[in-house]
Amino acid sequence: MPTGVALRDPRQQLFDAAERVLIQAGVTGLTSRAVTTEAGVAKGVLHRHFADFDAFLADLVLDRVARVEAQATALRDAAGTGTVADNLTRALITLFEPVMVAIVALIIARDELRARLRAAGTAQFPLVGESTAMIAGYLTAERDLGRIALDADIHTLAPTLIGAAHLLFTERKDSPEPSAVHKIVTTTLTSATRQP
Repeated sequence: MPTGVALRDPRQQLFDAAERVLIQAGVTGLTSRAVTTEAGVAKGVLHRHFADFDAFLADLVLDRVARVEAQATALRDAAGTGTVADNLTRALITLFEPVMVAIVALIIARDELRARLRAAGTAQFPLVGESTAMIAGYLTAERDLGRIALDADIHTLAPTLIGAAHLLFTERKDSPEPSAVHKIVTTTLTSATRQP
């Protein structure tokens, strides 16, 4: 790319390129060269905005954490509307879109990245912990409204839902049918939901 050409939002352009590389080439194909090539920029652009490649990856994940936190707010606000199972099904389908699944694999694969994320204040298992907190926050709101049993073990239900959904989304190339996600939700919540 010629020098002197202003980039509109280089950080976002690089994040978008990294997500495309993750989807196309997987964790092992995600390199600084692959990202800058996909973004159509010189390699120096990445290093002008980030201290090193792990700092770039940490910011990429933190950007995704911020999206999960925004989704958590919207999900809590949905408490008391629709059905608990439908709300959770939609939330899990939104959460586990292909980029999210790929980023979780990236976090697992890179020790330095996990260390940086934890130093930045993420959950012990970055991104997965925030996702679990999102589900737990929603279930707590529904319990407060009487739609989840008072004795429901939310701290077991939330990670169970996240783990089961994550497995469902990682075991296939295409996204699972919404009915498969809904079945996980309804099966997990069988003893916790109150019948109207």
